[in-house]
Amino acid sequence: MESGKVIVSPLRFQLTLKRLCHQVLENHENATDLCIIGIQDRGVYLADRLCILLDQMTGSRPFKYGKLDITFYRDDFRRRDKPLRASTTQMDFAIEGKKVLLVDDVLYTGRTVHAAITTLQDYGRPASIELLCMVDRRFNRHFPIRSDYTGIAVDALDQAYVRVRFNQTDGTDAILLFSGKQNM
Repeated sequence: MESGKVIVSPLRFQLTLKRLCHQVLENHENATDLCIIGIQDRGVYLADRLCILLDQMTGSRPFKYGKLDITFYRDDFRRRDKPLRASTTQMDFAIEGKKVLLVDDVLYTGRTVHAAITTLQDYGRPASIELLCMVDRRFNRHFPIRSDYTGIAVDALDQAYVRVRFNQTDGTDAILLFSGKQNM
């Protein structure tokens, strides 16, 4: 079991999810052109939750929802000690001319988002791409990537580690901060 400093409690986590949904709805009144795409693995957990809340708020699902695997588009996939385990991409729609909302749990260096944008090019040319993340680490970007919708911003040293916990996989919703690198 992980032990770190809780920086976002379950209650605040829920409020943050609702705020993010309201922000998305404010900017996407006509959600029929919207494609919400969770980045495998942990971005999907956040995207699942957002879609459930958006369904409840709108009374329907006018947007498309997909899950994107970026394993072999990462610039470091050949530099790992252990073989990577790819997830399944689940997108039964084209993104050509659509507004894409990429969803991930933590934005840190920007490499994951960069790989996701590269992967999306195999599915068409979107009208626009926005990024939603629960945690924006802000420091140590390797690519000039920013979040359009941010749950919280965390200014932590490079040795620190942030972990988003989700009720559906971890038993509770919370965001934890660790003082040193943890095994993922």
